[in-house]
Amino acid sequence: MALNLQELREQALKELSSLSDSERLEAWRVKYLGRKGALPLLLRGLGSLSLEERKTTGAEANKLKDALLEALEKRLGEIRSHALSVLGTEAFDITLPGRPIALGRLHPITQVIREVGAIFSSLGFQVVEGPEVEWDYYNFEALNIPPEHPARDMFSTFWIDSAGEQGKKMLLRTHTSPMQIRVMEKTEPPVRVVVPGTVFRYEATDATHESMFHQVEGLAVDRSITMADLKGTLFEFIRLLFGAERKARFRCTYFPFVEPGVDMAIDCFICKGKGCRVCSYSGWLEVLGAGMVHPEVLDRVGYDSRVYTGFAFGMGVERLAMLRWGIEDIRLFFQNDIRFLRQF
Repeated sequence: MALNLQELREQALKELSSLSDSERLEAWRVKYLGRKGALPLLLRGLGSLSLEERKTTGAEANKLKDALLEALEKRLGEIRSHALSVLGTEAFDITLPGRPIALGRLHPITQVIREVGAIFSSLGFQVVEGPEVEWDYYNFEALNIPPEHPARDMFSTFWIDSAGEQGKKMLLRTHTSPMQIRVMEKTEPPVRVVVPGTVFRYEATDATHESMFHQVEGLAVDRSITMADLKGTLFEFIRLLFGAERKARFRCTYFPFVEPGVDMAIDCFICKGKGCRVCSYSGWLEVLGAGMVHPEVLDRVGYDSRVYTGFAFGMGVERLAMLRWGIEDIRLFFQNDIRFLRQF
């Protein structure tokens, strides 16, 4: 037994002297001093010795354990001292604070969508989302745009080559308005929702057009809703988003699913309404389209248009962001240029 202890001492110390990092030192400790290490396994044979031999061998084993632990601490200190000396020769100041971790941030489009949703939530609207792959019925027909309707030319559509259910056509939605129909089919009045989401148009890309962009659709239906409710809601929204000093203007326009339809503009915050290059010298910046929900749309979902009225509106999120921050090219939002995105 004494011979085995001496062999163990020599082997362990020789191996220890060749180690040069803390991970290997820990492995060495487990190998020789751990619960299943070489020294504890060797001591399990003490039971076969006489009482006097057990006392002598046990004392020697304890001395060996202390010696190995002392050698381990000494070797660990040598390794640390060497590491510090290397740092000193490299002129590295270990008292300097660590380099900060770069934090990400929300994309400007996401920021605008969340802010718009928060504003309308404060006005009593619920934020909902809908499918990006849509049926022709919800995207066009239910919104008073039947087949061969001239208004379909307003939307350059990505059609999906699929017969679908009972021969129905599918497409990538061209606006978020289909959720008007889906919500009304499942909800009894009153209804107040806003629908943010991605939409798709098959058209050429330039400074103001992209084949993929984002919209926020809004809908309110109840008894006795009037154009005054629409104007009050949108005026409050514009002032909360662009500032309390903003002026707004409504002008009549055409949308198949509202009657009457309007477009809304705000006074140019660059020239204060005097006319400049940004507002095409008109003094106004177009923001969104809106109107009173067409009675045929209400009747189609089972609402009695003689009892219920409503208003709807839709806006391009990129348009809002471009107006807010003075961005002149919509393509900047989707080029993933960190130099651009870190400004927001």
